[in-house]
Amino acid sequence: MVTRAARSSKRVAPTRAIERELWSRGHRVVVGIDEVGRGAWAGPLMVGAAVLPADTRVLGVRDSKMLRESERERLFDRVANWCVTWAVGEASQLECDELGMAAAQRLAAQRAIGALSVQPDAAVVDGSWDFVGTAVDHVEMRVKADVSCLSVAAASILAKVTRDRIMRMYSEHLPHWHFDTNKGYPCPLHRTALAGYGPSAIHRRSWVFMDNYVPWPGLRTHPGSQPTLS
Repeated sequence: MVTRAARSSKRVAPTRAIERELWSRGHRVVVGIDEVGRGAWAGPLMVGAAVLPADTRVLGVRDSKMLRESERERLFDRVANWCVTWAVGEASQLECDELGMAAAQRLAAQRAIGALSVQPDAAVVDGSWDFVGTAVDHVEMRVKADVSCLSVAAASILAKVTRDRIMRMYSEHLPHWHFDTNKGYPCPLHRTALAGYGPSAIHRRSWVFMDNYVPWPGLRTHPGSQPTLS
């Protein structure tokens, strides 16, 4: 759902100001980086990476959270074809459990950057935490970069649509948890399904929601375990 605040912010288009600043400092290839799925209870964590051409623009690009699902889907092919290169890196729900979210996010970022057809020498990251690390020589961290920076906004759309499509696919085989609508994020219907059916094969079993919403005392939830009832 797109909130009233998001609709208001949607009128303000992201710019290339940060990219231009980095270009002026001698960085030739600047990649925008954004993650999606960190707060979900099920499914993968994904990191999008997008390198944009300097001389063209696609209208309507915004932070993916400001756009309706249908708007993101309409923009996806246009944004993908516009990019010089782009990729989405994934950390599975098992990797999120086994490695922890911080390490899983770094892994997904490394996979995204490694899949690009060019090696960036600077990255713009949304937020104040550098989860790119040594995968790129220079990392520029900017709060709300997904709103203000065009390449980060593009990366957010590519990552969000890619993950949404995966969750809709999972929903065909795991219909009880309604992943087609909640995409693995918390909501009343998701909580009810967990109480009735327990976790699916793609739930993150080490997360605290397992203790709060899965009232099955015999379910083993430590990282790497398979669900068993004692």
